[in-house]
Amino acid sequence: VISTGSVTTLAGSGSAGSSDGTGTSASFYLPYGITTNGTNLYSVDFGSNLIRQIVISTGSVTTLAGSGSAGSSDGTGTSASFDYPRGITTDGRNLYVSDYNNHLIRQIVFSTGVVTTLAGTGSSGSTNGTGTSASFSSPIGITTDGRNLYVTDESSSTIRKVVISTGVVTTLAGTGSIGSLNDTGTSASFYHPHGITTDGTNLYVADKKNFLIRQIE
Repeated sequence: VISTGSVTTLAGSGSAGSSDGTGTSASFYLPYGITTNGTNLYSVDFGSNLIRQIVISTGSVTTLAGSGSAGSSDGTGTSASFDYPRGITTDGRNLYVSDYNNHLIRQIVFSTGVVTTLAGTGSSGSTNGTGTSASFSSPIGITTDGRNLYVTDESSSTIRKVVISTGVVTTLAGTGSIGSLNDTGTSASFYHPHGITTDGTNLYVADKKNFLIRQIE
């Protein structure tokens, strides 16, 4: 509870696993990113290659998407596969996942559980383009302003922008080389950026290996 600082366990047994269930009868394996639509929580279960849903009011945990085995297949629910998903965000209609080892940005439709690849070739790179003609290099953090996704591309040390409606990928900031320079757009530099969020006006980036919090206007 924010007002009191009271900490409770909503879900998870405390041991590694991938069991669905309610509250402490469910298990997770290295849960990483987390987001919410106000009713449910959605977590990337990094170690089990799953996307889990937690009903906030009850603690009920289900697997929304992922076969549990590493892969890159599009499909519905547990017919789809991921390879070490790391970040997750929502625009209220869909979930968007940074699929780290696949170098992909995946989309999951809330209502159907259908998983598609929004952007990325599936091979490591930093090419701008549309949809599967663009490439990422170990994407981790992901956030959205409702129209665009913003992704920390760890290995290229860049911040990428993905237009949700078209899949167009551009480099918003970062030279592509390691550094800590403050500047504009691709003249600025980062060192393996990880977390990212937005207040609707600016982006804020956890620049991991520079030990910095960076702002992008």
